[in-house]
Amino acid sequence: MNTFAKEKRKAKERFASYVSDYDMNDAKISLKAVHTYKVAELCEAIATSLALGEEERFIAWMCGLLHDIGRFEQVTRYNTFVDSESIDHALLSTQILFGEEGATTGILRNFIEITDYDDILYKAILYHSAYHIPDDLTEQEKMYCNILRDADKIDIFRVNLETPMEEIYNTTTEELYNSEVTPEVLQAFMEHHAVLRSLKKTPVDHVVGHMALFFELVYPKSREIALEQGHLKELSQFESRCPKTQKIFEAIRCELGIDALG
Repeated sequence: MNTFAKEKRKAKERFASYVSDYDMNDAKISLKAVHTYKVAELCEAIATSLALGEEERFIAWMCGLLHDIGRFEQVTRYNTFVDSESIDHALLSTQILFGEEGATTGILRNFIEITDYDDILYKAILYHSAYHIPDDLTEQEKMYCNILRDADKIDIFRVNLETPMEEIYNTTTEELYNSEVTPEVLQAFMEHHAVLRSLKKTPVDHVVGHMALFFELVYPKSREIALEQGHLKELSQFESRCPKTQKIFEAIRCELGIDALG
């Protein structure tokens, strides 16, 4: 077993130990544990497609492993994934890992001993759910940010299918399947870009917003994986009980070219 394989195994063991302090019977907690491992593997797959070296692939994988570490505390404190109703989970993740004044006061070193990539890890995690990454990042920083952001988006399609949406969005079945799509949310989707959180007013807005993430994928491998998995296509088959919303989903499938997907 090479050095980085050993480091990955150790980091996974320590992550599992960290998560074990939370209630794994809570659907939201278990969801994020599974999501974490899948995003880490997706990060490595995307990094491999970019012909990155072994150490760089390890760092990409580590970005995935640590990106949502704040979610467990968020759910425990607020019982929601909605940042606007609780706390910025990406910022909380950096605070847990790096502390308020640097890595020495956080738990980052529990997972990775290499210090050369601390700035990259910090920025990739901090900006992984941002609407856009800052323009002043270095090319290397942008690459790791985009690898993580792509991997996170890809697995969100799966999460929306394998976990009851009512759990994810803190809503009832009746509200979800009878709600209408906010016009501004639909406009953003049709313009092929991510939907601002502030525009989402109804439960079904989140479904549309998550599908819009496909347009934001940066790397060819990311789009390839998203289509191969078939989760986006299945997500687009959402059966609303609201005739107006059902009609909108027909337009969404057309915009995605859904018959050609998956």
